[in-house]
Amino acid sequence: MLVGCTPMGDNALRNIKTEAQGEITANSQGSAILTQGTPTPRLDTATRMTIQEYGHVIKANAERYGFDWRLMLAVMKQESAYSHDAESRKGARGLMQIMPTTGGQVAEQLGIEDLTHPNENIRGGIYYLRQLYNYFDGLEEEERLKLSLAAYNAGIARIYDAQELAAYLHDDPGQWESIKGALPLLSKRYYTLHRNVWDQERPRAGWFGNANETIGYVENIMRSYDQMKLALN
Repeated sequence: MLVGCTPMGDNALRNIKTEAQGEITANSQGSAILTQGTPTPRLDTATRMTIQEYGHVIKANAERYGFDWRLMLAVMKQESAYSHDAESRKGARGLMQIMPTTGGQVAEQLGIEDLTHPNENIRGGIYYLRQLYNYFDGLEEEERLKLSLAAYNAGIARIYDAQELAAYLHDDPGQWESIKGALPLLSKRYYTLHRNVWDQERPRAGWFGNANETIGYVENIMRSYDQMKLALN
């Protein structure tokens, strides 16, 4: 429950939610739905080579931290296209694309000296995802995974902002569909809405302009995960 906010009318809320839905429609179109009778997908060469080289490390750490190793494989595919020496413009590195600040904290917690080493990068990334997963305790499993993945991409503070905004809009903050609708509303263009939600008149983590990236990130991983569950059953 939000305290000290001036509520907006139901019509205004509906208009805002409809506009946001229009922004994310492109991310929803074309999503593959795997049903009974769908041919078993074949693993591409890069996936097969990654399993051959790092499969034992992925499986061991996925089991240690309570994840399906095939989901971790899908994360690595999305994050780095399986490149152990990948580095983003923001400095994220390795198979799991761990950011420098996050990496420093993870390395200290796990006693890792070199997070650029593929095996340690895998361990550190899965460990960090587990930390995020713990923040969403109590949610249904698939929703919990999706929100954790969104936090891995955008940061936990962004997802908390989206949850708070979803609650204000009378949506379920524990559902990915609600978060999908709320993420675009964290951009500066919706500053008049923010005034009704936050005392500082903008999201706690600041304005967010990469909603489509985060939405696509989560849905791409879940799509790859579905395919890998069929190919690696």
